[in-house]
Order: sequence, then C-alpha cells, then structure tokens
Amino acid sequence: KERLRIPLDEGVARCRGPSRCSAGSSPVLSSAEEVWMHQRTQDWWDRVVGTWGRELWVSNFRMRQETFEMLCVRLSPILSYEDTTLRQPISVQKCVGVGLWWLATGAGYRTLAHLCGISAASVCLIVRVFCHAVRNEMMREYIKLPEGEELQTCVGAIDGSPIPVIAPLENHADYFNRKGWHSVILQAEIQGTQVPIMLLGDPAYPLRSWLMKGYPETGDLTKHHFNKRLSGARMTVECAFGRLKGRWRCLSKRLDVDISLVPTVISGCCTLHNICEKHNEAYSEDPSAAGPPDVPPGDVDPLGIADIQPLRIRETQYFAQQ
Repeated sequence: KERLRIPLDEGVARCRGPSRCSAGSSPVLSSAEEVWMHQRTQDWWDRVVGTWGRELWVSNFRMRQETFEMLCVRLSPILSYEDTTLRQPISVQKCVGVGLWWLATGAGYRTLAHLCGISAASVCLIVRVFCHAVRNEMMREYIKLPEGEELQTCVGAIDGSPIPVIAPLENHADYFNRKGWHSVILQAEIQGTQVPIMLLGDPAYPLRSWLMKGYPETGDLTKHHFNKRLSGARMTVECAFGRLKGRWRCLSKRLDVDISLVPTVISGCCTLHNICEKHNEAYSEDPSAAGPPDVPPGDVDPLGIADIQPLRIRETQYFAQQ
C-alpha cells in the first residue's frame, strides 16, 4: 500500500472511526491518524506491455519498440526525475508511453491514469511536458525546409486542416470556423512533386508566381483538365494530413487542453509523424481515420511541366496541346 503520512501540526487530517466533528469545534484525532492514497496497480505497464510484439507496439504506440527506445534516450534529460523519500519517480519509458498513447488515441486523463497506475494529474503533466520536449528537442531536426540541391528540384503542396479545440475564454469568435465549431488551422507544405520551384494550393489560396492554384470552374474543358491534373499533384498534402490524423487521433477530435498548449501538441504530432515516416514505421489505413486514402504511385511529374516557367504554367494554349 502507498501512503503519505502528514503531521497533525500542519493541519491536514480527516475525521474517521469514532472521531466526531461538531459545529465550531476541531476534530478529535489520535496521533496515529494517517492519510491514505488511492491504491493503483502497475501490472499493465510492468507485465503486459513487455510481452507485446511488433504489431501491438505499432498499433498502440504508432512505432516499433526500437523507435520508442530512441525517443526515450533523446528525451531522457527532460523527462527524468530524481527519487524522493516518498516514492520512486515515474520512469522515462512510462512518460513516453503515456504521451504517445494520449496523442495516438485522445483518451481521457482518467482512463490513462487507471491504465498506467498513476494519477490523472500526473497524466496531464506528463502530456504537457512530453509535447514540449518533442517540440523543443526534435522538431528542428525532423521538420525543416529543403536545402542545397534539394531546393533546385523540389516543390511542395500546401493546404490547411482544422483541428478542433475548446472555445478559449478570450477572443473565442476568432476561432469559430465556417463549419460551425471552434478550431485552429494546421497549415503544411509537403514535398513530393518535381516541377518548377513553387507551391501547389487549392482555390482558397491566391495565385502567385510561387504559388499555383486551379481555375474557377466555368465549364471550359481545358481549364477543367488542368484543375484535375493539379488536384492530383497536390494530393500529397491531403494524404499527409490523412496519415497525420490517422496516427495521432487526438487531432481528429476536440483537443481538451488550454488554447496556449494547442500549438505545442500539434507541433509534437507533426514531429512524431515525420519520425515515424523517416524510420519507415508501418501505417495501416483505418476507415475511422480522418483524411483521404493513399494515392497510388504514379508519374513523378504528373503535370508534365518540369521545364515550364512558373508564370506560364496556367496558359491555356500549353494545356490544350497536351
């Protein structure tokens, strides 16, 4: 049994047994009075998780045990705590496990607390510290713009995806989207198509020399053909959002955290997503996951315009010849 003894002279105690409290009087307590903590079991983490094979690791933590251990080593300086006279600290492995489980499922703090044998307050703190640790220690390494030769041939597709949040107390109207709920917008640029140096965007974006968007639908078959091919080229960002939300399900439901923590949670999920992709972690499409299905591999230059100047790409005469 875990218990915490609190001296009576500190004024922390409770009435129990034959003790009685009356209005205007102090409780009658014996010197042996104690405050007991809730009994919790560590069996699931200590005995069950250790028996998992690769499939269960990827299913529950979104990564293999080898990648999990790499995270533990990288984040150990931040997630390690010293022993105290009251109890042993929560291990780095359990902190990483709690953080990954919450991001992967969006489970309630109380549910995770019962599962891991810790308090709900500890789960809340671990999630916050874990997301900050991933963002501060690993984001710059796994989320960055291309450099050198990569920049000469790469282009990205840009898009935004709403992440549901609790309505903040201040300026809540600024977070209310056109779909009728509060959210923040995750905007991302995904590399993957060899065309002149520019970004491919949907109709919500303005047309720029460095950003290509489709024509308004007017019934023109040539413009419709261009829009269709452009949409196929920018499916990389749609698929990336689908895989991101498919792995980290907390992004597919309302984030029950303070609005100040939302950017950190999203940054942590994006960083962990890139870690999984870099380490070739398995991803299985789930009908309940947000986002479109994977696009089958195709031509590396779907628009066929790798040598065309950016400002001329949308010219009708060019596409009419295709």
